[in-house]
Amino acid sequence: MKELTSTERRIFRARAHSLNPVVIIGNGGLTPGVAAEVERSLKAHELIKIRVGGMEHAEREAVCEALCDKTGAAPVQHIGKILVIYRKHPVEETKTAPRKPRKKALQPGGRAGKPFARAASPSKVGDARPGGMRRPRTARG
Repeated sequence: MKELTSTERRIFRARAHSLNPVVIIGNGGLTPGVAAEVERSLKAHELIKIRVGGMEHAEREAVCEALCDKTGAAPVQHIGKILVIYRKHPVEETKTAPRKPRKKALQPGGRAGKPFARAASPSKVGDARPGGMRRPRTARG
């Protein structure tokens, strides 16, 4: 189980505030299925909220410690029936092929790299009325 600094915990608590619980532990307690679901959620999200129901405070604390030991996560917060835990995604080294340089596309007129000429939008050229007439001004009063 990894320990977080107080600054890290504060940052993770702020990020977790808007999260919804992704795992709910019921009266059955911590089962292998629940532990597997917590593991999947940590792989997908790093920071998760867990709702624990039907237990006393000491039992919820024990469940949090057991989950953190099994998954290698760090406890962030335990308020009421909500637990927040965090585990950093493992860094995966991926080999990527070197990118080929892009060729510049030929623009109309045969010159590369010169942008198309755009027509002005109607909002910039009066009101787009027939014949280019503008709307007459009205007296304000």
